[in-house]
Amino acid sequence: MKRPPIEVADIIRAVGKRFIDKNRSWLNGLHLKVLSAIERCRTAALGGHRDRCLRCGYTAAISYNSCRNRHCPKCQTNARDKWLAARDSELLPVPYAHVVFTLPHQLAPLVFHNKKILYGLLFRASSASLLEIAADPKHLGADIGFLSVLHTWGQNLLHHPHVHCVIPAGGLSPDHRHWVHPRYRFFLPVKVLSRVFRGKFVHGLKQAFRRGELCFPGGLKPLAPEKAFRAFLRTLFRQDWVVYAKRPFGGPQHVLHYLARYTHRVAISNHRIVDFTDGKVTFLWKDYAHGGKRRLMTLTAEEFLRRFLLHTLPRGFIRVRFFGFLASRRRAAALPLCRQLLEADPQSTSPPPSTAACPPALWVCTHCGGPMTVVERLTSVQIRDEMQRQRAFVDTS
Repeated sequence: MKRPPIEVADIIRAVGKRFIDKNRSWLNGLHLKVLSAIERCRTAALGGHRDRCLRCGYTAAISYNSCRNRHCPKCQTNARDKWLAARDSELLPVPYAHVVFTLPHQLAPLVFHNKKILYGLLFRASSASLLEIAADPKHLGADIGFLSVLHTWGQNLLHHPHVHCVIPAGGLSPDHRHWVHPRYRFFLPVKVLSRVFRGKFVHGLKQAFRRGELCFPGGLKPLAPEKAFRAFLRTLFRQDWVVYAKRPFGGPQHVLHYLARYTHRVAISNHRIVDFTDGKVTFLWKDYAHGGKRRLMTLTAEEFLRRFLLHTLPRGFIRVRFFGFLASRRRAAALPLCRQLLEADPQSTSPPPSTAACPPALWVCTHCGGPMTVVERLTSVQIRDEMQRQRAFVDTS
């Protein structure tokens, strides 16, 4: 893919120092680490390496190292490709469903100031809702497995926490003797999921409050007394919570491509940024309130960075998780059983197993197209010395 003309790193280099100086009251060490990593990514500051083609022997110029920070827009493609290659062997020959659980907007401030606790609760409440409704004989009566991916942003970069769940359409019968096919066009009833999800999340909020795990800084202070918090929780039942389900899509030959759209993403990709002029950033966004129409949004560079940092995840927080028979402790035994039952199922109209190839070599020779391999690693000091030697050679020639 062609390199975008403007990157998040360019904005950080231009206004990052001024932004940090003005916002020290709320910036923490993790924010500063993210800004520094993105700014230095694929520059001489992180060192580099030389690559040689395994086919024709061509040796390339020095390539700078990546920062590998999970918030960096430039570092997700390679991580995503490796992750998807590992998932290929876990796919089942059935259609897959996509369900999205979204928290209401009035919860966003509380969630933002209690990220680790409430993002974790979002995973638990959504997964427990799916497992409970799927196990109910009225709806599916099966033991299901799925993966969930946390996204915390909307297209306008504001805080909008939600979880994407990708689910094999169907599941194991209670006695694990046959595969149960879904009876609904959208896999499971979304209104039922919405009510159960709301109840489980609010119950989790009550428990977190009783344990004293929640903090109420700034404008949230009025919610700190127990009576006020209980009144706030009651308001959450005055509206339906949004649970969105798409019809089951293609089998394993489609699911890897589908997953690539949701895993290993950051708040905004460099390719969405279209202009950075006079301290203002313009980027593309989809207005889902008006049919997903593509629009342009312009923000000051400092507001752009503020919104970007809203989506910094707590250290060590896992944003892609597996549940049900795909959970780590069950996967090794459950997946072979699922395949065995699907092969023996006369009702199954399953597509053939995935033939997705492993991702291509990360570096390809520009001369012959062969795979490149690292033959020398260089520190930032060595790169600086090399550049000085090259400049001296040019000056004397």
